[in-house]
Amino acid sequence: MPSPGSAPLAAAFAIPGALETATGGYAYARAVLARLPDHGVEATVLRLPDGFPHPTTRDVVESARLLAGVPADAALLVDGLAYGALPAATLDALARPLVALVHHPLALETGLSPGRAAALAESERRALARATRIVAASPTTARTLVADYGVRPERLSVAVPGTEPAARATGAPTGAPPALIAVGAISPRKGFDVLIAALARLADRPWTLAIVGPTDRDPATAAALRRQAEAAGLAERVRFTGAVDAATRDGLLGRSDVFVSASLYEGYGMVLAEAMARGLPMVASTGGAAAETVPDAAALKVPPGDVDTLAAALARLIDEPDTRARLAAAAWDAGAALPRWDDTAARIADALRQSLETDG
Repeated sequence: MPSPGSAPLAAAFAIPGALETATGGYAYARAVLARLPDHGVEATVLRLPDGFPHPTTRDVVESARLLAGVPADAALLVDGLAYGALPAATLDALARPLVALVHHPLALETGLSPGRAAALAESERRALARATRIVAASPTTARTLVADYGVRPERLSVAVPGTEPAARATGAPTGAPPALIAVGAISPRKGFDVLIAALARLADRPWTLAIVGPTDRDPATAAALRRQAEAAGLAERVRFTGAVDAATRDGLLGRSDVFVSASLYEGYGMVLAEAMARGLPMVASTGGAAAETVPDAAALKVPPGDVDTLAAALARLIDEPDTRARLAAAAWDAGAALPRWDDTAARIADALRQSLETDG
């Protein structure tokens, strides 16, 4: 924390695209920006081109110009969606302290060709070598950066997403089938196709599913999911809400009975923490940090991409109200112990100050 009466630290937070974008990474940025002033940091948003993590040459040139315009006495935090895709030469030319925020390595995104994944891994490895400080959004991501990207532990901070207290979920109305909910922007990494395949095996059981999240990030994947649901005879039971506002999302979570995450990889899993804060029992895949984010007592855990195991876990929670109640109680207790956004902002503020105290 800054000393009383000290001047606030000026900082720029470089983020590709619109800050209002409805994904977990942008929600993280919005929450941190709102709270940094409480920790002595006055941060402004520096909007980079929205082509990242696959920038054009023009995107790179424009990003270099924007980053070079940040005052030398201000701390500079760069979101990992852009940072890892910037050429090392571009970062070297800035000749200033840099803080990288990494939610998960870019090369681990589902659907990349082997060549593109290898190129992103090498680009991010070189870029991270240039960073003065690195903030990882989970302990799992931090360990990955040390093991696979050559990051020295002493340059790392961990700032997991915050989770604020929420009203406990009450579930679907009495007499209605169990309401399942999955949250996230539709993309291959989220594994919604695996979820629909699993539910197709449970068509003889009572349930409904709401998939809550933007459908325009990957229109081809979204269209394929709708076709998959229709082909399985589930079109009337699977609802795609698209992007919704916070109040609508809260209402949907509150009226749900089971939270489902079939994600193939998560850098942390903010939606998992949100579900715990509402006391929702969970079926959760163990891809990436998700296995660590969710306590064993709060969820039935399944390997990512495993349709058979996911279907069996869902069947169990649909069929066994007592199991749902047991997992819900554990989720509620775990949600109460999660760090808050104020804790996240404090850790990032510390990393920004440290970046100006030493470079390298």
